[in-house]
Amino acid sequence: MGKRVFLIVLDSFGIGYEPDADVYGDVGSNTLNTIAKSDYFRVPQMQKLGLFNIDQVECGAKIGLPLGAYGRLREKSKGKDTTAGHWEISGIVSDKPFPIYPAGFPKEILSELTRQTGREILCNLPYSGTEVIRDYGKEHIETGKLIVYTSADSVFQIAAHEEVVPLEDLYEYCKIARRILVGKHNVGRVIARPFNGTYPDFHRTANRHDFALAPPRKTMLDVLKDSGKDVISIGKIFDIFAGRGITSSNPTKCNAEGIDKLLEIQNIDFQGLCFLNLVDFDMVYGHRNDIDGYAQAAAEFDIGLTKFMGNMGDGDIVMITADHGCDPGFPGTDHTREYIPFLAYGKIVRGGINLGTRNSFSDIGKTILDIFGLPSEIDGHSFWDAIKR
Repeated sequence: MGKRVFLIVLDSFGIGYEPDADVYGDVGSNTLNTIAKSDYFRVPQMQKLGLFNIDQVECGAKIGLPLGAYGRLREKSKGKDTTAGHWEISGIVSDKPFPIYPAGFPKEILSELTRQTGREILCNLPYSGTEVIRDYGKEHIETGKLIVYTSADSVFQIAAHEEVVPLEDLYEYCKIARRILVGKHNVGRVIARPFNGTYPDFHRTANRHDFALAPPRKTMLDVLKDSGKDVISIGKIFDIFAGRGITSSNPTKCNAEGIDKLLEIQNIDFQGLCFLNLVDFDMVYGHRNDIDGYAQAAAEFDIGLTKFMGNMGDGDIVMITADHGCDPGFPGTDHTREYIPFLAYGKIVRGGINLGTRNSFSDIGKTILDIFGLPSEIDGHSFWDAIKR
């Protein structure tokens, strides 16, 4: 096998608020510090790689000589959402924030959605995903109206009961919304949020689907694919990039499935990148202020990481990072503007290298392309020379 990079995004695993966090109302947030206080938090493998040696990380015991290279990265893009975070990791710094709708979406957007779908709209407010189906699910079932809501992030979400709106219809409605939401209303993601159950015991299903904007220019993924490398996605990576630059997609419904798929793909002969997002940290625990659940998910990932590292090939590199924060102990339920961690390990990576604080997530994408010897015009500065053996 040739060189292979396994890039793992622990969705929302922030490690402390950024200097401009006051703009976002996030001063004091620190996802890692919060979950480290839980009795369920045990991450010995990430500790060995250098997680607690990262600059300004104040929880956990530092290691004398970490096995991995380690550091933290500051977000350069405007915003704190999934799309901006992943795009920046892959080499696109977003100078303008995606639009948000603290008072709901304008009437012309919803009127056009109703005209094209034949269904009227409920809610149209920022809302928690579990609370919105609790408060509007009964009326939705009785009327067939679509539950449309948003959050502090740039998302247009449509919730519908699977027995009232079949999944394929819900996905089609989201595609229609994606076509409507352009220009100044180009939200980062349109998200299908199906649910089941009977009032008042509704529950969201695992059939969520994201319809993201296509990146405005080439990303690390495009460069890799165009050069003939494999680009294998796991989880919602395919959706975040609207399928661009992906050679093989593996959707998952939870962290455990994503980790299992990672271990499976590790045994496949390929050359290039395997890009994994573990969404439960954010969707299931961060947004629901579940500190113990978040900590337990970190512990479960660490066990999977131990298995993965024990089976790595000579040319394999594993990189662990995040895309933003979502401090489950911070007021509110929204993402938080935080630094993200970076850990890298492999036989061709020097251990014990402190990368300090990098000025953009995009340094990750630039470094990955440098590993494969691929020049590009994507944003970022490579640190491959600093960590390669």
